[in-house]
Amino acid sequence: MRYRALSPEGDFAFAGNSYFLVNSPATVAQAIRTRMALFAREWFLDSRVGLDKELILGYGTQSTRDQEVKQRIIGTPGVLAITRYSSSVDAERAFTVSARVTTIYGEVDINEVF
Repeated sequence: MRYRALSPEGDFAFAGNSYFLVNSPATVAQAIRTRMALFAREWFLDSRVGLDKELILGYGTQSTRDQEVKQRIIGTPGVLAITRYSSSVDAERAFTVSARVTTIYGEVDINEVF
């Protein structure tokens, strides 16, 4: 598995082969982060692909949000299982997800804020 790395600013890094993640837990983590950053109706070729923003940031219940995120994580190539998962919504309605994921290359921690 080969995935383009992100710069510290969150953009894809371009400058030779050293900017690729290859066959490692970090490779799968990058794929998960990229998939979680895409919301439904953002990709012009298929508006159904991505997280449903209304379920994540709307008035959905905790279980609805968690189910949507877990399905997105499990559907990522290289993911075998979610071994730990927690989420919370703070006073400013920021949705935070923390997960430990078992990949085909080992375990990796995922921490994302929406």
